Amino acid sequence: MFNWVKTAMLMAAIMALFGIVGGMIGGQQGMLMALLFGGAMNVFSYWFSDKMVLKMYNAREVDETSAPQFYGMVRELAERAGLPMPRVYIIDEPQPNAFATGRNPQHAAVAATTGILQLLSARELRGVMAHELAHVAHRDILISTISATMAGAISALANFAMFFGGRSEDGRPANPFAAIAVALLAPLAASLIQMAISRAREYEADRGGAEISGDPNALADALGKIQMYAEGRIPMGPAEAHPETAQMMILNPLSGGGLRSLFSTHPPTEERIARLRAMAR
Repeated sequence: MFNWVKTAMLMAAIMALFGIVGGMIGGQQGMLMALLFGGAMNVFSYWFSDKMVLKMYNAREVDETSAPQFYGMVRELAERAGLPMPRVYIIDEPQPNAFATGRNPQHAAVAATTGILQLLSARELRGVMAHELAHVAHRDILISTISATMAGAISALANFAMFFGGRSEDGRPANPFAAIAVALLAPLAASLIQMAISRAREYEADRGGAEISGDPNALADALGKIQMYAEGRIPMGPAEAHPETAQMMILNPLSGGGLRSLFSTHPPTEERIARLRAMAR
């Protein structure tokens, strides 16, 4: 429940940022136009984001014939979660990762790389796919799509304000220094909020996935194994080639500690594992 409240507050903060940047550009009218622009972008993302992501990774759809064990595992977990059967995809990519996409549970898809299929045991893979189905059940795909779209739109509007100036509420030219400050700080703030939303939803998906699979330690073991792989060798893969989709992955291998952790799309893997171990106990 706390994560849902936190997510709602963070989404409200992104909307407020959007309004501030729009107001810098054109006062009340600029604020209204900015919100309409953001709404249009979200409608497009809602309907087409899943197709765009799957095509981006050249994902191939599989069924009971082409991938019987993997497909059967997803079907069993979907039944346990009370979800419609999602479309199932495999990505020919050595880096171990998985994600879910789609605008709602009725139009969802789950994908896994060949790397994760080879790295994990059947039990560990089951824990990972249960996590992805928890994202579907919680409609995290919609939340992450909206937050990513709004963050991108804020950056575009901020750049527009810096290069073309803005208007104050009474129609006079805005302070150029204020416009530059907004152009620099607004995208940074939007990115931080977006990452915070993603991290909150990951904890909730870990919990939900553990409940679906009935085996919290399976996901904990899988996360530990993927983290060890990422620390040992990091080939060019989904999270690096397409950083805009990193928040969708089971784990972002580029996340780090210190200041860099502020921009991580995922919580610390050690903390995720500790919470799962506590659930198992």
